[in-house]
Amino acid sequence: MPTEALLARFLQALSDLSPLAVRAHGSLAGGDCQEGRSDLDLIAVLPGPLGLGTVRRVVARHRRLRAAPLAAQLHCSYLTPATLDDPGRAHLTWAHGRVTRRPVTSVTRRELHAFGRVPHGEAPATLLPAVPDAQLNGFLVQDQRDFGRPAVDRAGLWRQDVRVDLGLLTFARATVTPREGRLISKRVALGVLRGLGAPEEVVGDIERRRYEGPVPADAGRLADRAGLTRAYLGPAIDALVATYG
Repeated sequence: MPTEALLARFLQALSDLSPLAVRAHGSLAGGDCQEGRSDLDLIAVLPGPLGLGTVRRVVARHRRLRAAPLAAQLHCSYLTPATLDDPGRAHLTWAHGRVTRRPVTSVTRRELHAFGRVPHGEAPATLLPAVPDAQLNGFLVQDQRDFGRPAVDRAGLWRQDVRVDLGLLTFARATVTPREGRLISKRVALGVLRGLGAPEEVVGDIERRRYEGPVPADAGRLADRAGLTRAYLGPAIDALVATYG
């Protein structure tokens, strides 16, 4: 499969950097990865430190992979033993074909412990500290309050597939995790959204695109979907924050 072939090439490309561990998170680790459509989310722990020379070598290896099938969907954050403890710290990350810096959030850290796919090296528990429930729940609710809710008011965002998917699926997770103490896959999140009264037109749209393939863009459909999503999500986030915030 292209995903497995790409991961093998990626691990080979990193081999001379002597990674202590390369681990999957998100759908790739959780068993809901859709070949050719899902992002391939990884973290790599390098011996460090990540000086300019090492950064250049990391970037060069990603650029060499750009022609490989699915390479545009491969994202990887780079940590070192000295920098991995703080979930708020931003780390060197390759994503969407460029270098950026991102934190390895409490959700990602819990996924690394819970889902356990380790393409290379040490298991998560031997390197990353465990994430307490209070820390995880606090992060999820704060993310909804400080990022999810303000985004609802930016009408233009909600014509984008990625915004609709991210907004609703992360809301479902933020609802289930504090209540039940577990992380859920995107497939499970769709059922949760139906149970929470999310618009079927929107949930069905996400489901078709994720599990059946692209849906032709139509300006009217996108506008209607945006309106339904915002009308549901704004009050739903407000209620979540009032309960757990």
